[in-house]
Amino acid sequence: GLEVFALGGAPGVHSARYAGEMADTARNNALLMKNMLDVADRRAQFTCCCALVDPAGCEHVVKGHSTGRIAESEAGAQGFGYDPLFLPDGYDKSFAELSAEEKNAISHRGRALAKVRSLMAITEKNN
Repeated sequence: GLEVFALGGAPGVHSARYAGEMADTARNNALLMKNMLDVADRRAQFTCCCALVDPAGCEHVVKGHSTGRIAESEAGAQGFGYDPLFLPDGYDKSFAELSAEEKNAISHRGRALAKVRSLMAITEKNN
C-alpha cells in the first residue's frame, strides 16, 4: 500500500478502502489530496510484501519499496490507484506518466517480485 509519512503511514494497508468500504480510485485520491492540503512534508513510499513457501516448507517473506513524494495534483493516464499522485524519487513524472517498463523497474511490486525470483532460483539450485 501507499504510506504517507506526514499522515502517520496512512493509508497503508487500507489503501484500497482509504475513503471507505465502497471507495473507488477517485474517492481515495480525492481524500488523500484533501488530507495533504497545506502539508509541506510530502514524502511517501509504496510497499509490497510477498510470501513464498519453498518445497521444503520454509517460509520466506520479502518486501519491496518505492520511495517518493505526493504530487500537488494528478498527472498521467497509465497505471491505477494512487499512480497519478506518486512521484518516485529521481523522477519528475508520476507513476501514471511512466511507461510500464519504467514503472516496473522501480516499483515496489517489481522490487518485491525480483526478490521472489531470486529466492526461487536459490530453491531450484538447492533441489
